[in-house]
Amino acid sequence: ILLTRKLPDSIEKKLSSKYEVIFNKSDKVLTYNELKKKISNIDILVPCISDTIDASIIKSARKLKMIANYANGVDNIDLVTAEEKDIVVTNTPEVLTNDTADIVISLILMLCRSIPKAQQLLSDGTWSGWGPNKTLGQSINGKKLGIIGMGRIGQAVSSRAIELGVNINYHNRKRLPKSIEKKFKAKFWPNLNELLMNMDIISIHCPYTPETFHLLSKRRLKLLKKTSILINTSRGEIVDENALASLLLSKKIFGAGLDVFENEPQVSPKLFEAENVVLLPHISSSTSQSRVAMGNRVLKNIELFLAGKKPKDIVKL
Repeated sequence: ILLTRKLPDSIEKKLSSKYEVIFNKSDKVLTYNELKKKISNIDILVPCISDTIDASIIKSARKLKMIANYANGVDNIDLVTAEEKDIVVTNTPEVLTNDTADIVISLILMLCRSIPKAQQLLSDGTWSGWGPNKTLGQSINGKKLGIIGMGRIGQAVSSRAIELGVNINYHNRKRLPKSIEKKFKAKFWPNLNELLMNMDIISIHCPYTPETFHLLSKRRLKLLKKTSILINTSRGEIVDENALASLLLSKKIFGAGLDVFENEPQVSPKLFEAENVVLLPHISSSTSQSRVAMGNRVLKNIELFLAGKKPKDIVKL
């Protein structure tokens, strides 16, 4: 088993007690050529979302039987080639849901209340005391939240948001059952453009696929209201990052909270020029509890596979 990154100590200990494991003790991201070389005689690969497991990588692995992705998504893996080579692919869903939802709410509150600007006054030493018109934000109560992708994470965000007095709206490929809509008092918008034009806050929770690349294109981003806030904790490629930066700099929207970027780990320099943005280094699932839970999910998938059983988190095209 090859681990492309350092996993929690408890997980590495469990794996090494049962299997022959190649660790990445330095925790440095393997280059493409390093990964291609290391994978040649591996039976099971445990990559992370930052690893590109494309056709060339997969085909260079002569013995590979399983890719146990240490991540919720699988857009870093060429699933077509994996299926052609009869390689089982698994992921780690569900365990990241609550921590990601917490980050979404944190970003919404920070932006609504203009916390980054307020903090900057203190760090710059320019705060002159309380004033009735200083660092004004927006009340979150009564805001209309539009969720793009009302799956597990979108629903977890909704359950938190309604406690803050937020109205839930969503856009999905398929409408949810009425029982779920009733639970969140959620309104379905079949037309994404109309959702964007009418929401105070947009939060993205759809997966990244060829169809969702730049789903929020330059044209669609211009549909947002001047008072609106955009949150993205899904995948950076879903949003046209440069177009968003331009809107922020020209104050065409109120703000944005980003935990993911189009060309990670690079970030559009224009985003750093905007004062109405909160930028986080992909930390939505960064809790010790989530990381261990992800590892246990990987371990369980491997155990089931080696026992000749179908892993719970198997991914199909």
